[in-house]
Amino acid sequence: MNISTANRARLAFALAVLLVLVAGAIWYYRTSGRFATYQILTEDSVSGLIAGAPVEFHGVDVGRVTEVELVGPRSVRILLDVEKDAPVTRATVATITARGLATRGFTGYVYILLENTGTEEGPLTAAPGARYPQIPSTPSRSVNLDTAISQVNQNVQLLTELLRTLLDDETITSFKYTVENLQQVSRMLAENQEKLGSIIANTEQASGRLGPLLDSSHDTVKALQQVSHMLAGNQRRLSAIIANTEQASGRFAPLLDSSSQTINALQLQVLPEAYRTMATLNQLTNSMSRLTDKINRDPSILVRGSAPPPLGPGETE
Repeated sequence: MNISTANRARLAFALAVLLVLVAGAIWYYRTSGRFATYQILTEDSVSGLIAGAPVEFHGVDVGRVTEVELVGPRSVRILLDVEKDAPVTRATVATITARGLATRGFTGYVYILLENTGTEEGPLTAAPGARYPQIPSTPSRSVNLDTAISQVNQNVQLLTELLRTLLDDETITSFKYTVENLQQVSRMLAENQEKLGSIIANTEQASGRLGPLLDSSHDTVKALQQVSHMLAGNQRRLSAIIANTEQASGRFAPLLDSSSQTINALQLQVLPEAYRTMATLNQLTNSMSRLTDKINRDPSILVRGSAPPPLGPGETE
């Protein structure tokens, strides 16, 4: 009785193990036909990424990380099981992303994010000699709190060192001197507030006159533009006038020389002869006047001629 009970227990255990193996085989074959394996090669840190980490495609869970392996001093290979109906193509890229407060522990986790960033189409296939198709990776994105605090601490240290180098004793003294000068300037402005007010008022009045001035300036500019257009339109005529003037100016010298010679001849030759001729004519006119007077007094002179004048005392014929 005891022997049969023990045999039954062994048989039941064997059947249970067999059922578990059969269920596992069925699950394996079903899952193996449902998932496709891809690999990722990256040189970024994969701290916190473990087997079983989720794989998301645009935020939807499409698979799991099956293996994280170090293949070189700075290279890591990650194997992924992704659902075959996931739209993984040659445009798909993978990003190792940390979400939460820390890269390890209950407050955060690291996962693989898949996205299509290009325009290429077609399924992703394995390269010659490679076992699995490779998904290109992008720089990892870590949004955890410990990394952020570390970066903030580093930036604060850099800022502190920069302030130490800038705010030395000489610089602080210069700042104090500048502040004192600004205080003096502010006091001067406060003391001359009325004068500044009058200056502002005068400036405001003067600004009101800028309109007519600008209008007149605008009219002047228009007139100058018209003159410039006229000169540009008559450029050929102006060039001809300038050329003719240049040629005529070359003839001024001979003309001036001949005019100078003519004036000299008039002064030295013609004018003296004219003066002598005028004197002779004057004498002739006087003689004719006297003759006319004699004829008027004694017309017989024309017949008898003029009698000789009477002899004076002591004169003989």
